[in-house]
Amino acid sequence: MMTSDKLRAMLALYLVTDERTDCDALLHIIRKALEGGVTTVQLRRKHDDGRQLVELGKAIRQMTTEFGALYIVNDRVDIAMLTDADGVHVGQSDIACADVRGLIGKRIIGVSTCTLAEATAADREGADYLGVGSVFPTSSKPDADMCEIQGLAGIARQVDIPVVGIGGITRQNAPEVMQAGAAGIAVVSAIMQAEDPSRASAELLRLVRTGR
Repeated sequence: MMTSDKLRAMLALYLVTDERTDCDALLHIIRKALEGGVTTVQLRRKHDDGRQLVELGKAIRQMTTEFGALYIVNDRVDIAMLTDADGVHVGQSDIACADVRGLIGKRIIGVSTCTLAEATAADREGADYLGVGSVFPTSSKPDADMCEIQGLAGIARQVDIPVVGIGGITRQNAPEVMQAGAAGIAVVSAIMQAEDPSRASAELLRLVRTGR
């Protein structure tokens, strides 16, 4: 079982994959992001079939092992187990945290939360970290519920487990997220859409570490 301090460090710069159809390009960007310092990669693909997810997951597992980063799978416990992921991340409408724990044992569980009630419930049910957002409006998930920076700060003060801010986070507003008490930032577009994913990752990681 990873210690809370170690997990906090590993959640500093958390990359969530996008839905691009070119999987070779996806993997290329992930490698560049890892070269730039990304500490966790989440495989989040809502439209791929199981075989495709397994292939992507195995490739990401290999890369994250090479760079000493965490590999997390969104929602799909079966894909996480088949590709030896470090953990699973679930939302409020996905499998309950306690049920995921029964399936994956000591692997990491992250839970998406937006309200203090959701956050304290996830903490009580055994989540290892929280993804809190959306902190800012985001084009990656335009229908996301908004908790804003005040909501993030309130949750960070009330739970003992690491909190990762997500939603519309950029180089410009990342310091604000860290000042609110986050252990790290989770991004999609800020890296996946960057002209230079490695450089973008390095700059975001610098901002996170400066803000801690």
